[in-house]
Amino acid sequence: MNRRGFVALIGGALAAPRAAWSQQSSKVYRIGLLLLNSRPATAHLVAALEQGLRDHGYDLGRNVVIEFRFADGKPERLPELAAELVRGSVDVPWSVPIT
Repeated sequence: MNRRGFVALIGGALAAPRAAWSQQSSKVYRIGLLLLNSRPATAHLVAALEQGLRDHGYDLGRNVVIEFRFADGKPERLPELAAELVRGSVDVPWSVPIT
């Protein structure tokens, strides 16, 4: 998946709830992001997501936080990491499709 496609996917997922979120500006929303590869291998996707959030008026650390989980190329780790995100009660669970 290319950078623009990734940003469009995330932006679309966040666009609908944004109106409701803005009414409660004191809440910090948590996005759970599950990635198959390592942090260095997905740095371009992470940077694109963060920039897309900033472009849409989100302030990282102030009104939105991203909870990352990296499987480091080991698909067998994905269920464990997904369960960890669910237990952490993220507001928006997200995984990047494997292509």
